[in-house]
Amino acid sequence: MSSFTVAAVVWALITLGGVLGLFLKTRLASHYTSELSRDMIGGVVGLLTLLLALVLGLLIWTAFGVFSTQQRELESIAAKALEFNLEMRHYGPAGDAAREVLRQDLISARLQFWGDDRAMAASYDASYKAMADMSNVFGRLDPQTDAQKELLAAAKANYGTIGEDRLLMSLQVLSPIAWPLIYAVTAWSCLMFAGMGLLSRPNAATVVMLILGAASVSLAILLILEFSRPYTSSIQMSPIVIDHAIADLAKPSGPGDSN
Repeated sequence: MSSFTVAAVVWALITLGGVLGLFLKTRLASHYTSELSRDMIGGVVGLLTLLLALVLGLLIWTAFGVFSTQQRELESIAAKALEFNLEMRHYGPAGDAAREVLRQDLISARLQFWGDDRAMAASYDASYKAMADMSNVFGRLDPQTDAQKELLAAAKANYGTIGEDRLLMSLQVLSPIAWPLIYAVTAWSCLMFAGMGLLSRPNAATVVMLILGAASVSLAILLILEFSRPYTSSIQMSPIVIDHAIADLAKPSGPGDSN
């Protein structure tokens, strides 16, 4: 189910709760909504308002944290890939095989995060194969100078960081949404708006504010869902940094690159 569909369902349920409260206001005897009764209803509405403010704020902050963390790790992968590319260029023509393995690995990573489910599943196998291929390439390299030894050690460290960041990114996006909290927020919102309906006088102004209030909560839910899906939502992250790293790795080594 898409984020917009979930938000629309939440809006409909909250609006229905508010309309039910307004309807009961017109049907119940006056002593049910008199001063003493209003104290209890108002107290519960206030409690639910506090709960919603806390939980919605927490969910939005957590979802944005997922989005920003993925952005930082993506930029880290691209930066380490560019460093790796520079190190293998300076190492010499023997480093071209390592550059090609990393390029293919980044292509599979791009398919994993921005592709469909089939490409995402296949990219894991491609990533494991790339790690084995890179290990074989490193094993075949025979540095002859101190500079080559330093370049090879730095390249191994950068590739290790790339693999670690990619694994973390994969795990973080598996289940970023706390659905029980989404359900709880929806239920609390329906009850809160129903209570507010009991305390209000049915007229055009209250109905409009009810619709706008329900839309505000559903918009918060939409933001939570969209930020929790940084690669497939309408506010998805741009793959430009990975594309730039892939393009740089594809460039042939020049005669002046090696030491």
